[in-house]
Amino acid sequence: MTIASIDIGTNTVLLLIADVDPFTRKIIPLRNEYRMPRIGQGTKQTGRISQERIKLLYDVLNEYKSIINGSNCDKVILTGTNAFRMARNTTEIKDEIKIIFNFDLNVITGEDEAEYAYFGAISDLDAHSFSMVIDIGGSSTEIIFGEGLNVIFKKSLQSGSISATEQYFKSAPPTIIELENFSTDITRLFATVEKTIIPKKVIAIAGTATTLACMKLGLKEFEDSKVDNSRITMQYMKNIIGELSSLTPSEIFDIYGSVMKGREDIIFAGAFILCKFMEYFGVDNINVSTRGIRYGAIVKHLESLVKD
Repeated sequence: MTIASIDIGTNTVLLLIADVDPFTRKIIPLRNEYRMPRIGQGTKQTGRISQERIKLLYDVLNEYKSIINGSNCDKVILTGTNAFRMARNTTEIKDEIKIIFNFDLNVITGEDEAEYAYFGAISDLDAHSFSMVIDIGGSSTEIIFGEGLNVIFKKSLQSGSISATEQYFKSAPPTIIELENFSTDITRLFATVEKTIIPKKVIAIAGTATTLACMKLGLKEFEDSKVDNSRITMQYMKNIIGELSSLTPSEIFDIYGSVMKGREDIIFAGAFILCKFMEYFGVDNINVSTRGIRYGAIVKHLESLVKD
């Protein structure tokens, strides 16, 4: 069967069209699309997703619907995350999406988001491997540890690349005081996660991690085949934090090119979160996966078919 899975995050809207075997649960990606309408921009301050951002979201969904219609999909899954959990106008947006696109938007909890992220990240791994997954989103960060499809713990932390930038980094480059304040607060958030044995396999997913991988690989354009399963070390993170902390967003874009488009002003905050995660949990290196929530949503859908 062919499934379309759309992940509407605070920053990005991602489309996966995949060939899925409901018996083996093998997910073979046929097409991936990435857009960045940043629907969660300002939502923490106003409590609403703005009309400007809603229009950008609908433009993306209109484009994606055309792609889906041309791909003969048997099922369309639409997943919403933290921006929708924060916004007071989520219900009316859900209703509009149903009317305009005939899509059912499933807004998942932070705990479910962590689970979706984990299932997506491990969807191409050995069924019995121990893995830890970190998913740095626009307004939240999920940390999940498990063995195969057995989730041992999961935690959703209320800090991400957009929300941290808006809350802490009023200057670009950031000031020493801003760095110290954010470092203290993000470490405090990580301290709410019980330190357990860190497995050999630690996986980072979502835009911060994949963009950092592109930067490390010298890619000016995103290339899934090169980014997926690439590795980022603690030493690289320390070096890149040192570099980014002295640059303005425009300078970051000039250096790293179009792969940074729409992320040049928030990449530092996301990278800082990842660096502090590795530092706090004593992780020397991580693997970057291009899989994530949109893959996890398919895994959850296959589970529901079995239960039915």
